[in-house]
Amino acid sequence: MFLLQLVVMLLIVVATLVTLVVGARRDATADAQSRTLAAAQAFAHSPGILTALSGPDPTAALQPSAEAARKAAGVDAIIVYGLDGITLTHSDPNQIGKHVIGPYAQAATGKPFTMTFHGSLGLSVISAVPVKAADGSVVAIVSSPVTVEKVRHKVNQQLPVLFGGATVALAIGACGASLVSRRLQRQTHGLGPAEMTRMYEHHDAVLHAVREGVLILGEDGRLLLANDEASRLLGLPADCEGRPITELGLGHPVAELLASGRVVTDAVVGSGDPLLSVNTRATDRDGGPPGRVATLRDSTELRALSDKAEAANERLKVLYEASRTIGTTLDVVRSAQELAEAAVPSFADHVTVDLAEPVLHGDEPTGTRILHLRRAGLSGVHQDTPFRAVGATVPVVPTALLGRSLQHGQSVLEADLTNSAVWHDDVPDRARRTVEHGIHSLLSVPLLARGQILGVAVFWRAASPKPFDEDDLSLAEELVARAAVCIDNARRYTREHRMAVTLQHSLLPGGLPQQSALDVAYRYLPAEAGVGGDWFDVIPLPGARVALVVGDVVGHGLHAAATMGQLRTAVHNFSSLDLPPDELLGHLDDLVNQIDQDRAAKDDDAITGATCLYAVYDPVTLRCTMARAGHLLPALVHPDGSVEFPELPAGPPLGLVGLPFESAELRLREGTRLVFYTDGLVEDRSRDIDVGLELLRSTLGQGDRSPDDTCEAVLNALLPANPTDDIALLVARTRALPADRVASWDVPADPAAVARVRAGVAERLTEWGLDEMSFATELIVSELVTNAIRYGIGPIRFRLIRDRALICEVSDGSSTSPHLRYAASTDEGGRGLFLVAQLSERWGTRYTPNGKVIWAEQHLRASATPAVEGPGGIPPVTTEGRLESS
Repeated sequence: MFLLQLVVMLLIVVATLVTLVVGARRDATADAQSRTLAAAQAFAHSPGILTALSGPDPTAALQPSAEAARKAAGVDAIIVYGLDGITLTHSDPNQIGKHVIGPYAQAATGKPFTMTFHGSLGLSVISAVPVKAADGSVVAIVSSPVTVEKVRHKVNQQLPVLFGGATVALAIGACGASLVSRRLQRQTHGLGPAEMTRMYEHHDAVLHAVREGVLILGEDGRLLLANDEASRLLGLPADCEGRPITELGLGHPVAELLASGRVVTDAVVGSGDPLLSVNTRATDRDGGPPGRVATLRDSTELRALSDKAEAANERLKVLYEASRTIGTTLDVVRSAQELAEAAVPSFADHVTVDLAEPVLHGDEPTGTRILHLRRAGLSGVHQDTPFRAVGATVPVVPTALLGRSLQHGQSVLEADLTNSAVWHDDVPDRARRTVEHGIHSLLSVPLLARGQILGVAVFWRAASPKPFDEDDLSLAEELVARAAVCIDNARRYTREHRMAVTLQHSLLPGGLPQQSALDVAYRYLPAEAGVGGDWFDVIPLPGARVALVVGDVVGHGLHAAATMGQLRTAVHNFSSLDLPPDELLGHLDDLVNQIDQDRAAKDDDAITGATCLYAVYDPVTLRCTMARAGHLLPALVHPDGSVEFPELPAGPPLGLVGLPFESAELRLREGTRLVFYTDGLVEDRSRDIDVGLELLRSTLGQGDRSPDDTCEAVLNALLPANPTDDIALLVARTRALPADRVASWDVPADPAAVARVRAGVAERLTEWGLDEMSFATELIVSELVTNAIRYGIGPIRFRLIRDRALICEVSDGSSTSPHLRYAASTDEGGRGLFLVAQLSERWGTRYTPNGKVIWAEQHLRASATPAVEGPGGIPPVTTEGRLESS
């Protein structure tokens, strides 16, 4: 055996050594290929190489830098040659000016390559890379060789180490084999094979001849030996020896007793049909090996008593398991399925649970007669059953066996379905299929909760030959009564949750408005338990601007959802006034405080708290103004892939009246993604908010995704397994309004300037193909500019924007807002703003830090709406999103 082990180890060491040598050579060659290709690419793309090649003496200009690059890269040469094949640089000066050796036609076509062939330095690994001019044409080729001799020399340097290691491993293996051989001799006490065989035969003959079961167990609980009588009494498998006693399929009492290690005398335990008298003793009391020996005798006279005790124990176990597994969730269908699974296979072979249709939707059953049920739970010992699948409609026949049970709310026991005339006469086809599957006994128990019949649970037996009896009926009624309470609780929760989610979804935006400034996608996921007050919105503003808002009302339930609806409506109303973000949050703060006061007047102690983030993006100036009230910082994903959380002024949460809000203005590049979210996305019971924010940063920085793909990626990475809070996610990618869609004029305070501005507007409308709008637009321009000159303060500026509407804007330094008047027939003035209102779709005023802007919008026909693809254009913006229910 010792020699055999040495031969095996020698073969393994030799095979390992050969594998390492071959792998080392392959890796060295691959390294040489990578090194030569990197050196050639680096020199081919080095600054000044094109200038040197076009100079009067390329060799003088390139040879020094080529030598420096060769030494830095560790290659044998940096060879530069023209398309005519003449060498310009070489580590061997004698090769300069000669025709290059090697198949370099591929590099002349503009494709780099790496191969091994005989060159001027001998057999080498050579990479060649083309040098391209600015127009993409190949002007020269750079090659970098490393001789194969050098590559192999590096591998050969490692061979002594490998051979030395192999020798050491072989020596260690030989020592180990010697120690094992000596250990084996000590274990057998120096006995030879003949003596050991004779001893084993004598012990085996005595062990299997006695009529008492004998088991020998090791100290780790494994079965070391079992005689024939023990195998017969316990029904042990043929491969039982060497396996743990608990994995041999023994009955629980026997397995528990044998595995416990207790010393017992004549303990009576059940193991299938026989009752066994068991004795156990330790084997190491007189210096023997550690372990236990057990003897078994058949004691069937106590079988009847044990059967009753076991049956009672099984019933208690079924009830215990059912109380532990039924009602783990507030889901009606899941609770029904848990009832079906709890009784199989310990109590029944098949279980069906059918519920009234209203119960599945959270309502109570209506009417005095139930004519249809819905299969909500199904479980069996095998898949092939004659029963309808989960979700199928189950008709109720009032005159049938199960129908009478359901209508009267009483349990039904049918011990023998095979010979039951009532069962076969009710529904002959169903009765025949049921009996053909071997089902011979049933229990039908109605699900009763608070006097209402929710459905029925039916227990079937097929594999077990014993029919149901009165004791089984009592157990089934107790089991179903517990499950009915859980199903009713789930039904009531389903009704309340459905009402809350319906209210919440009715208050959230069903879709987002059309606008050209942003590509927008969103996701909204309510919490699994209850609804919250998270909301979001996208609101178009005058001047092609768009407002983004996301907020979170503290708490859950209908109060939070209703408050969310109030705040969302208020944000829409305040946005229509075109207020700056900080002022809008101030008004929203007053509203939340008023809501608290109204609730205090109704003796409602709940305090409303909310956070909000409001931003306004202008696609003309690419500026975004933001303000937040206690909300999390937004994430900015720049076009280069970098992610940042801009430091916005941290305003207090809404409801703390008196504390000011501040806004910050950011200049964004086109293609920047704005990511707004609520704390349910980044914070969870099992995850700190800092960890969630860092995970959000890493997810957003992985590639340039569309807003919709960004939403999917973020939810896949951060969505908790069981969300305990609502999640609102809003992703918007910025767009810039092309410069040719905007025209502006500085207007002097001279009435004569109106005609020049009007003429410029007419000319620009002609360029845009909007000649048919010239008349109305010129009237609007005349009235707005004239009013600014007459009543405003300089500087005065007029701006014309073509977006989804034609927008006219006049800005001046005055903060006085004009008002629409209805002039009398005798008045000579006062009709200007009336004409503007009649000729435009809408008009209004917004205030700026330096004055005000009066604007008017005219609707564009679909054919005139800009939809330019490519640089500088604004393709139609698609808004994608999803509201999801838990």
